[in-house]
Amino acid sequence: MKTDLFPEHIRPHLIPKPKGELYYQCLGCGAQHSVEKLLYVCPKCNAVLMIHNRHQEELHKLSGTLWQQIFDYRKMLKIPALKGIYRYHEFIGPILPLDSIIYLGEGHTPQIEASEFLQEKVGIRFFYKNDGQNPSASFKDRGMASALSSIKYLIDQGLVSDVIAVCASTGDTSAAAALYASYLGPLIKSAVLLPHKKVTAQQLSQPLGSGARVFEIPGVFDDCMKVVEQLSTRYPVALLNSKNAWRILGQESYSYEIAQDFDWNMTHKAVVVPIGNAGNISAVMNGFLKFFKAGIIDRLPKVIGVQSEHADPVYQYYLEPDKARRVFTPVDTRPSVAQAAMIGNPVSMPRVVAIAEEYNQASGQNNVFFVQVTEQAIMDWQLTANQNGHIACTQGGECLAGLVKAKAMGLIALNETVVLDATAHAIKFSEFQDLYFKNRIPGPYHIVPDPERVNLPELVSPENPDLVQSQEKRLEKSEFAQFVQEISEKIAQKMDLTPVDP
Repeated sequence: MKTDLFPEHIRPHLIPKPKGELYYQCLGCGAQHSVEKLLYVCPKCNAVLMIHNRHQEELHKLSGTLWQQIFDYRKMLKIPALKGIYRYHEFIGPILPLDSIIYLGEGHTPQIEASEFLQEKVGIRFFYKNDGQNPSASFKDRGMASALSSIKYLIDQGLVSDVIAVCASTGDTSAAAALYASYLGPLIKSAVLLPHKKVTAQQLSQPLGSGARVFEIPGVFDDCMKVVEQLSTRYPVALLNSKNAWRILGQESYSYEIAQDFDWNMTHKAVVVPIGNAGNISAVMNGFLKFFKAGIIDRLPKVIGVQSEHADPVYQYYLEPDKARRVFTPVDTRPSVAQAAMIGNPVSMPRVVAIAEEYNQASGQNNVFFVQVTEQAIMDWQLTANQNGHIACTQGGECLAGLVKAKAMGLIALNETVVLDATAHAIKFSEFQDLYFKNRIPGPYHIVPDPERVNLPELVSPENPDLVQSQEKRLEKSEFAQFVQEISEKIAQKMDLTPVDP
């Protein structure tokens, strides 16, 4: 769309130019570092980093209403770099030129209202935001678009070359990292580390298909993460896990989209997020905070973090009501169907603690809560959601189970509207559905299939073996007619169908 067709007061802001000054700030010692180098932890104290804009107050010179209009009108542009998460360029990566931005179709995933039956069953109005409809079928693409765009920027500026990108993964990160790295072709190569036999076949196929080097490591995700941290400390590699602060910036777009989808009205809203490595919930809170400070939204929604009882270090930390007495202790994870969240020592825990405290202060009340759910509830609610029109992964099931738990605990009021984070596509975790239906989920998961939710295919075959056809053996016309009649009658009987009058 031609820019001269837009309102005059919007035109100067439609296509952003690089501006601002970003820097890393350590959450441990407070030291500041340049973003013009690959950096993931503080060189002084080894704590995680956040990215800040030294000129953030410049964004506050525009009114919140004007920002709303800018983002609404920017939706109509046909510039690829501004179609995805960088619609919110000034709040995510303001120093990046548009030609350094990678866009593969990520962001602006649909926010689908739950079916009437499902809302009645849960007893509250809620939506699923389907982040499984990102390019690699998970929310990780938001952060990866940001991280790889930042690397491309460094390459374009001649600051780095021959980049080797590495990540540890429970499946989704590796798929996103491999996809986005492969888009940059010879400029960057990727390697991913996965816990051996702890990733679904569907997820394993993705980085392999994108051409990444895939290394399987004995143990769990936390073990893979330690190896990746060692690699990024001792060798010149780009770390693509959520320890990378650029990843957090990209994932903030989730909050921005929710605000825009509700026409900037966040009154009586709540967002439920599963917690794995804790980067996503950190980003969700930080995104809402940025919009709140800029006057783009005038309320901060509740944020509910959910963890399985088999991987719940963040939940355990916040069980202590006195923040002065809280001590973070990693946990040994047990098998979980919410496999992407099966992390016992989340690297973004310091971000959660710092941002949640600021979020509560800005809200004027406790507005961030954490709940724990069972594996049985995760699986049962995932299947219930998907059997009522949704495409939620097991983490999406974890969110719905978390909503039910939070509502029962009185953390969510009946007049609130809730958004659930379906972090990946249901197909990525279909192995667990298959095991559930066949009653083959291993004992350590502590899940017993509910017969009402089990759904298996039924073979319908003719009684006469001579009428059984195949691709190699086709029936004659008369025999095929008998085949069609017999099969249709059997299916009609199973479906309790009544013949219509001729």
